[in-house]
Amino acid sequence: MYAITILGAIVIVITDNRNPVKSLAWVIVLLFLPVVGLVFYIFFGQNFKAKHMVSRRIKRKLRKRDYHSIVNIDTLSLSEESKQEIKLCHSLCSMPYYSGNRIKIFTTGREKFDQYLQDLENAREYIHIQYYIFEDDHLGARVKEVLLRCAARGVQIRVLYDDVGCWSVKKRFFKEMQEAGIAVRPFLEISFPQLASRINYRNHRKITVIDGRIGYIGGMNIADRYVEGLKWGTWRDTHLRIEGPAVQGLQLLFAVDWSFECKEVLSAPQFFPLLEDRGNSGIQLAPGGPIGEWSNIAMLFLKAITNAKKSVYIQTPYFLPTDSLSKALQTAALAKVDVRVMIPERSDSQILRYASFSYIAEMLKAGVKVYFYQPGLLHAKTIIIDDELSSVGSTNFDFRSFEHNFEANAFIYDREVNSEMKRIFIEDQQHCRRIILHYWRHRPLLQRVIESLMRLMSPIL
Repeated sequence: MYAITILGAIVIVITDNRNPVKSLAWVIVLLFLPVVGLVFYIFFGQNFKAKHMVSRRIKRKLRKRDYHSIVNIDTLSLSEESKQEIKLCHSLCSMPYYSGNRIKIFTTGREKFDQYLQDLENAREYIHIQYYIFEDDHLGARVKEVLLRCAARGVQIRVLYDDVGCWSVKKRFFKEMQEAGIAVRPFLEISFPQLASRINYRNHRKITVIDGRIGYIGGMNIADRYVEGLKWGTWRDTHLRIEGPAVQGLQLLFAVDWSFECKEVLSAPQFFPLLEDRGNSGIQLAPGGPIGEWSNIAMLFLKAITNAKKSVYIQTPYFLPTDSLSKALQTAALAKVDVRVMIPERSDSQILRYASFSYIAEMLKAGVKVYFYQPGLLHAKTIIIDDELSSVGSTNFDFRSFEHNFEANAFIYDREVNSEMKRIFIEDQQHCRRIILHYWRHRPLLQRVIESLMRLMSPIL
């Protein structure tokens, strides 16, 4: 019976017509890890693609509230490559291009949360918060106290957190907010009837919208380590504060997730106020996740890399590229595009660290420059392409973010922002160790074996 079950699972994996590398990884797990492999497949291997978050009717209702005028992409003073990227994002995500935004870049948690708490305090009508992790620690308590004060003076507050990301948080932490009139919901709450179908999917987005006028998006969660760092080093991350029409895009992303969990459609005019231009940055928001026909953010990254003429700079805590992205980076480097990849030397996940290391040799052979960030954990998720395109968000450069997590990235079209992002990258580079192929080849044999084993599992990690 067990053999029949395993064969049945393998048939399902093969006929599902997934990425062949990923399918092969699951076949190996099912064949060579008796019992454990089957349990892993039940919990982590099922395909979520056919499901829908909200109906087309609700999506249309929400998008009608996006009052930002439609921009004729062909008239923008951007490169043809950037225009192609914008059109691709619209085809994949149905998200408009928003011009006239002002962006503030944060690279430390202390700087970001000082501004964040101040913006929360100044809220007048409502606050929408969505985080993968909302810890019950010193920072979490500070954010909660501000929210309680805001709720006491009549501000409507909605908080969406990921159930798996907050498993360690005691229920009384969120219950206190609920008792104060704050609407708090877990995303994809894990219960026993739904355990197998939900546990592998995480809402990894980090979004905040305040009064429909100020928005936040990036890589930082609400937890002390994002401000204080770790015992063994600093925590280096990137987050954005946005003012201008693109805040409507952040509101739309939050509204879709909220509607999915709470069946409340946030389509009232107050949630999508008319916004004046506040700066010069063009922004397009790109949601990614296990639902939908395409791997949105992976395809946007692929297009941006293949379009690059001069440079591709990537910062990511985990580097497990798909085969197409790996080939795109190698192709760009071989074409003499300046391709640089920065990852942390030490990680918060040894499995992902070894799996990431397994891709380095092939990158180096093609001429990709690889840097290990040394002061602590590099958690930033950024890509900088040529002179006018940058991407900042929650998406790691790995299989999980591309396939299993609900993610969100801001694609920014602005030469000044691009220049600032490059300056930050070069500054971080001063705190890195550049990896040289000759020395990398001589790393210990045991490490290379472990890397190879972890790489076999990388499509399903």
